[in-house]
Amino acid sequence: MAAARKWWAEYAWTPGGLAERVLIETEGERIRAVRPGADAPSEAERLRGLTLPGLANAHSHAFHRALRGRTQAERGTFWTWRRQMYAVAERLTPESYRALARAVYAEMALAGITCVGEFHYLHHAPGGVPYADPNAMGEALIQAAAEAGIRITLLDTCYLAGGIGRPLEGAQLRFGDGDAERWAARAGGLRPAAHARIGAALHSVRAVPREQMDPVVAWAADRDAPLHVHLSEQRAENEACQAAYGLTPAQVLAEAGALGPRTSVVHATHLTEQDVELIGASRAYTCMCPTTERDLADGIGPARTLYEAGSPVTLGSDSHAVIDLFEEARAVELDERLRTETRGHWSAAELLHAATAAGHASLGWPEAGRLEPGALADFVTIALDTPRLAGFRPDTAAESVVFAATAADVRHVVVGGRPVVRDGAHLLVGDVAGALERAFAEVLA
Repeated sequence: MAAARKWWAEYAWTPGGLAERVLIETEGERIRAVRPGADAPSEAERLRGLTLPGLANAHSHAFHRALRGRTQAERGTFWTWRRQMYAVAERLTPESYRALARAVYAEMALAGITCVGEFHYLHHAPGGVPYADPNAMGEALIQAAAEAGIRITLLDTCYLAGGIGRPLEGAQLRFGDGDAERWAARAGGLRPAAHARIGAALHSVRAVPREQMDPVVAWAADRDAPLHVHLSEQRAENEACQAAYGLTPAQVLAEAGALGPRTSVVHATHLTEQDVELIGASRAYTCMCPTTERDLADGIGPARTLYEAGSPVTLGSDSHAVIDLFEEARAVELDERLRTETRGHWSAAELLHAATAAGHASLGWPEAGRLEPGALADFVTIALDTPRLAGFRPDTAAESVVFAATAADVRHVVVGGRPVVRDGAHLLVGDVAGALERAFAEVLA
């Protein structure tokens, strides 16, 4: 456990907004006190720049990181991209997955991400044969997060069909447990840790038949755990769902009792007005992943409409076309500007909330994402002396960070009162680029 420490922040983003000369006192994993307007004690570590609560990446597929720069070389659609993704999935072992995820999570830490929601469906060996430890792949991800110094919510994913009415085939066989009851029995063997919590996911209405959803929903409810689901990412998914059930995907989830305040719907790109009402009334979160949604040509989802209907918005880097939650945050606003040809749909403060407190809450870490006494001592400092943030003014602090900062501006990261990144260097993994290259060499050989 981390000892009691003091940190002095030049600027800090607190629940009351921007504060200057802030003394943050931590004890163990928690913040003990936050004191604005304080002189810097000699024993305090200086945090030059703007200190924010740690960022929460609410939707990740770690192994997709191996696709960056490769899938962009072709034309096509989500469905053609998926073929390349399956080819990577076929090659991974628990050992190579741990090495890859460790490097990816270290890249996230360098970008200011202190907690990740890993939407995990790569469960078994090729052909769908269980490993001796049926959760070997999930445990590899939990261990990778520990080695990279960040928190994880492992969203163990039920994935049973290759499409509505179609069996799993090829690489998909690694994803399936046979039925939801066997999924629940396997997922029940996962154990939380100090840095790790366990949630559930329905991959999508494409991959989980309606009659198989109930055990997954019940499993999450019994544990008061997060429940995440891909929703209406593609028009083809909606059309297949209407043909099979006479309902939209959101209506199928509502019928299954899968919408509620512990649920996160991911993408939610192609919705009807009734879908928006169902999601908003349930107080389910909506996780937007703009860099992936535009990379795959998915479309622009109605994020603001969902938010105003009652659905808190969170952010994810999903396929890791880039890992940069500042880019995800501003894209929510900028995509809306392109769609409507008007500006000013989201305030910078709302987008920071999506990247911090809302994201953590959606992952089952409600005590994180805020700089206040009692919260987890997870925070990130953004350098203000970079070309992107030159000219920083305190009265537009949130706007400067959301609309100009990038992951490259992250200077320090603290998780649970322990430094993980200092002066832009990862203290646990060291050469993150080298770790990524070594992992790719094995997976893509």
